[in-house]
Amino acid sequence: MRDTIQFFVNGAPHRVGGDGVMQTLSRYLRYDQRATGTKIVCEEGDCGACTVLIGRAENGSMRYRPINSCIQFLFQLEGLHVVTVEGLSRGGPLTPLQDSMVRCHGAQCGYCTPGFIMAMAAMFEEPRSSGPTPQDVTSALTGNLCRCTGYEPIIKAALEVEGQPSIEKLYPSGPILEALASSEPVRVGTFFRPKELRDAIEFKAAHPKCVIVQGATDFGVWRTKRGFEPPAILSLDGIAGLDELSVGGGELRVGARVTLARLEEFVRELVPALVPILDRFGSPQIKNVGTLAGNIANASPIADTLPFLYVTEARLELTGLSGMRTVPIASLYKGYKTLDLQPDEIITRIIVPLPGATETLRLYKVSKRSHLDISSFTAAMLMRRTGERIDSIRIAFGGVGPVVLRLPRTESFLSGRTFSLASLENAGAVAKEEIAPISDVRGSKDFRLQLAENVLRKFYYDAV
Repeated sequence: MRDTIQFFVNGAPHRVGGDGVMQTLSRYLRYDQRATGTKIVCEEGDCGACTVLIGRAENGSMRYRPINSCIQFLFQLEGLHVVTVEGLSRGGPLTPLQDSMVRCHGAQCGYCTPGFIMAMAAMFEEPRSSGPTPQDVTSALTGNLCRCTGYEPIIKAALEVEGQPSIEKLYPSGPILEALASSEPVRVGTFFRPKELRDAIEFKAAHPKCVIVQGATDFGVWRTKRGFEPPAILSLDGIAGLDELSVGGGELRVGARVTLARLEEFVRELVPALVPILDRFGSPQIKNVGTLAGNIANASPIADTLPFLYVTEARLELTGLSGMRTVPIASLYKGYKTLDLQPDEIITRIIVPLPGATETLRLYKVSKRSHLDISSFTAAMLMRRTGERIDSIRIAFGGVGPVVLRLPRTESFLSGRTFSLASLENAGAVAKEEIAPISDVRGSKDFRLQLAENVLRKFYYDAV
């Protein structure tokens, strides 16, 4: 067992141990390595000024994706390669992307510029038959905030780039993968990164209040904004099998390590209705590290993915010292932030029955901003009908109670009725009686009650 984290930065090996592994990557780069091109602004993963690329081994080479270094910790970097804005040119002339930003006047104060460049560099790592489209660029820059330049010259700069070298050309994968080939478990202080699931379970049993950190999209904010100090930290990143993402027998199987970015790409044809929700879930930097299992374990009543999992009646595999058990998603939540999870148990897999060809699935999210915002209200409907008759319907609302709620009375009211605007409007009145929302900073009680009624009317127009 090793007591240091080993990783690469701009092609050079790094080893860190002790308390140093608990610092954020952005602070390590700026203060320990003097790589000050990486900026720290919001320190909660919202503005993208701290964007760097993370290379992870996939199919014998490194694949690079953008992440927010301000909420990424050194203990998460085991076996990875970090590329910063300084590493794009390796001390030589500007790359075509950097040169284009200069020529197109893509910076004023320049504070956000490195983050934009790194997000665009990640975009050029994605395979495509021709240059990026304006939509490709705006999607890639969703997680990057500019307060003074304006986005038009930045987008123009990305569209004018020609001949941007790949990261693989700058840093061939072979030597890096060879140097990072160690398969040892890692234990640094209260942090543990095992190689076997059994070891993870035993660690969690011995440290029942430990925090399982995968993407750290919530944990990172707790640390940087609240000074949160967990008694122990467990990473599942070294455990084989938990990165499973497959389809079989009409079910989608998602391992605990599967990122939201991978999931979004995988379900694009399988579950098209889920893609817009995942698109709005967060920036590329967030989705490249955040996981579906993390969204479930966070137990928020406004978690974006939960209404979908409720109406598809997803199941969770929970693994502990006594073995594995399977629980329905709705049975996991016993109250606000309270899970039916034993001290030694870990969510290892999510099993999602896929909607059938005769079923209609619609998912909704209401938030103050369209993208990158916490939901005020969420909803999902999964309906099966014959002609104009509703054979069955499942309805789940988020943001209207301490947990996401199925609406059995509303479902029963609609089952067997004619699929019509009048039926859905009357069902809205039933739904309002079935929920008990509260007022908070994201919306009033009356607002949420009105949404509960309106969303069923919207479902009619979307599904007619």
